[in-house]
Amino acid sequence: MLNFTPVAHFVLGAYLDIGLLKYPVFVLLLLWYAAILASNLLLIAVICRSRSLHEPMFVFVCALFINEVYGSTAIFPMLLSQILHEEHVITRAACLLQIFCLYSYGGIEFNMLTLMSYDRYLAICRPLHYNSSMTPTKMAALLALAWGHSLLMNLIIIYGLTGRLSLCRNIIDKVYCDNFWVVRLSCSDTTANNIFGLVNVLCSLLCLIGLILYSYGRILRVCLRSSKSARQTALGTCVPHILSILNFAFGALFELMQSRFDMSTVSTPLRVFLSLYWLTVQPLASPMIYGLKMTKIRQAVQELLRRKCHSQNQT
Repeated sequence: MLNFTPVAHFVLGAYLDIGLLKYPVFVLLLLWYAAILASNLLLIAVICRSRSLHEPMFVFVCALFINEVYGSTAIFPMLLSQILHEEHVITRAACLLQIFCLYSYGGIEFNMLTLMSYDRYLAICRPLHYNSSMTPTKMAALLALAWGHSLLMNLIIIYGLTGRLSLCRNIIDKVYCDNFWVVRLSCSDTTANNIFGLVNVLCSLLCLIGLILYSYGRILRVCLRSSKSARQTALGTCVPHILSILNFAFGALFELMQSRFDMSTVSTPLRVFLSLYWLTVQPLASPMIYGLKMTKIRQAVQELLRRKCHSQNQT
C-alpha cells in the first residue's frame, strides 16, 4: 500500500512573482470584474423591468447573464485575493467548492447556448407553432433542466468522486483549482472518475453540439429560401447567439489544450491566459454581444437610462 499524507490544502503553482506589478494587475482585474457585474446586472434589471422583454428568448438571455455573474464570482474574488498574497494556498474544501462552481458554470453556459439555439429554431422554422411549443411551463422546465443537469452532474463528479480521493501531492499548476489536476494528484484508484467524467462529457457534448448544428442547419435552410428582408431579420436574431457560442467554444478549447496536453514549451503567462480566457472573457462578452446586437434590449437600456436622467434632472 502507498504511503500518503492527507492533503488539507493545495498550492496554486502558476502564479508568477511579478513584484510591485501585482498592484496594477490587481486593479485591472478588479475593474474587469466590476465591468462584468455592472453590465450583466444592468441587463438583468432591464429584462426583468421591461414587459416587452418578457418573451422566451429574452428570459433565456437573462438566465445566461445570471450564469455569467455566477461564474465570474467563482473565479475573480479568489484570483484577486491570491494576487496580493505571497503564498498561493487554498484549502481543500474551498478548492472543491471552486471546482464545482466553475465546472457547473461551464455546463450551464453550454446548456443555455444550446437552449437558445433551439428557441431560435422554433421561432424561425416553426413560427406558427412557436407560442404553443414554447409555453411558460415548458420554458421553466427547460431552464430547470439546463441548470439542474449541470449542478447535479458536477455534484456527483466533484463531491461524489473527486472528494473521496486520497491525494499524495498538493501542487496544482494553475491559478485556480481544476478537477483534472486534483485527480492527477491522487494516489488512489481514479478509474471511476475517468469513466464517469468521460461518459458525461461525451454524451453531453454530442447531444448539445448535435442540437446546435441541427438548429442552425435548419435555420440556414429557411433563410436561403426566404426573402431578403426575412433573411436579414432571422440572421439579426441569430448572430448574437452564434458569436457567443463561438467565443465560448474558443475559450473551452483553450482550457482543454491547457489541461489535457503537454504545454511545458509554452510560456507561463500564455498558459495562464489560455486557462483564464473562458472564465474572464465570456462573462463580459455576453452582455456586450446581446446588449449591442439585440435591438429590443438596446432600446430598453436606452429608455431606462433616459428615465433615470429625467428623474435626476427633476430632483
